[in-house]
Amino acid sequence: MKPREKCGVVAIRSTSGANTIPLTVIALRALQHRGQEAWGFAIPGREPWRKTGLVSETQNEAMKVSSTTPSPISIGHTRYSTMGKTILENVQPVMIGGNFAMAHNGTICNTEEIVSRLENQFKLPDWASDTMIVGTQLIQHLKHFDGDWFRSFEKLNTELNGAFCIIFLTMSGDIYAVRDERGFRPLVLGWHDETKSHVIASESCALSIIGAKLVRDIKAGEMVKITESGVESHIFSKTDRTNHCAFEYTYFAHPSSNIDGVNVYSTRKKLGHELAKTYKISADVVIPVPDSARPAALGFSEASGIPFEEGLMKDRYSKKGGLRSFIEPTEANRFEINKRVVPVEETVRGKDVILVDDSVVRGTSSRILVQTLRKVGVKSISLLSTFPPISHPCYAGIDFPTQDELVAFKVDGNIQNINEINKKVASDIGADFVGYNTLDNLVRGIGISEENLCSSCHTGDYSAFKTKPGYTSRMRKEDAKISDIC
Repeated sequence: MKPREKCGVVAIRSTSGANTIPLTVIALRALQHRGQEAWGFAIPGREPWRKTGLVSETQNEAMKVSSTTPSPISIGHTRYSTMGKTILENVQPVMIGGNFAMAHNGTICNTEEIVSRLENQFKLPDWASDTMIVGTQLIQHLKHFDGDWFRSFEKLNTELNGAFCIIFLTMSGDIYAVRDERGFRPLVLGWHDETKSHVIASESCALSIIGAKLVRDIKAGEMVKITESGVESHIFSKTDRTNHCAFEYTYFAHPSSNIDGVNVYSTRKKLGHELAKTYKISADVVIPVPDSARPAALGFSEASGIPFEEGLMKDRYSKKGGLRSFIEPTEANRFEINKRVVPVEETVRGKDVILVDDSVVRGTSSRILVQTLRKVGVKSISLLSTFPPISHPCYAGIDFPTQDELVAFKVDGNIQNINEINKKVASDIGADFVGYNTLDNLVRGIGISEENLCSSCHTGDYSAFKTKPGYTSRMRKEDAKISDIC
């Protein structure tokens, strides 16, 4: 039982009685970059509606449900997993014991420990996820504290190790949203004036797409309750520092989003500036790996004076061409997406090219793209990564849970000499030069102090967790007895 996932969550409650399901569906489409495998929504008094695949593929079906059973209250989820078969039982929101629906974004690392605490009357199915396990434990605390959600979650939090943003929908229509005490994952509160709705979402881009305004970030260690009366806030845990995921700013989040006061697009441009200060490379053209590296490549071009061009384009007309390769759960799927990236030959043929990427994690995408550029006659390829070398597993929701799959670790072990890592990764992926960003550059680019960021995948420092997570190997989907979803 090794959950390692990240997803998108949404909750909307209209104080005017307007139907919120269409807004939830649209907001989930805006969060599709956070999960491509499945999606669903829930309203009070009914079983959740859930489908596998992209939101766009079954959106019309959802709208039919919306027209027959409109609701002023709804929550939604789009799924990104690394294990567990993509079957409807594993799709969220999930109903927990008929008490409440639940949508979860994050990773709970100590699910085996939680299962051991469950009383005998709570028999979980073989496919139970970390979400279901946490929800079932919460039911026990709600019984003990006579339905007091604030006290119950305060107790539950002491038993959870990991990263989480969770939305709960009770059968009476109350919405609760929590963000873990370190603030690993983003979660925001907004207001939709047209329908007089309070909105909670993983990112502010989901607010923008439906015409809602950002009110504020949900605080680390905060539970927000939304009822007919409005918004209540309760701090269930206070800690000495936050640990916002640095990878959100470089890759995962949407460029238009603002996370904890930091604009993602501006951050990525700044990281390109930092790369240009660090690596003084002579080249004819700077090109991005589409699409998340585009702002960084533009920033590098601005700082270096080397022209920016589009040298690689995604084939958006193929089934998988427009998807994000990194969050696909299998190597085969990642390969399928990356081979749909098409070179713009006139831009790169015969030229010294600087290829900017947001990160080099497994090396799969980089290797394919370098080969693609070689085939059209590029003179030389210098690959620059806005994120530092990733040599350690992530236990906070990103899909690199083992060291043996990380190219920086495979070529260089735990050695922290960035110049040696650059040389060895370049040789491994077939590039003429590789340049990773430094941690200092990453901190400057984001504008949040190192102690308030989580960069454990680079440093191996897991002090942000209550205890260091114990799992070290990847479970294959077909071997999983308990399928873990975000």
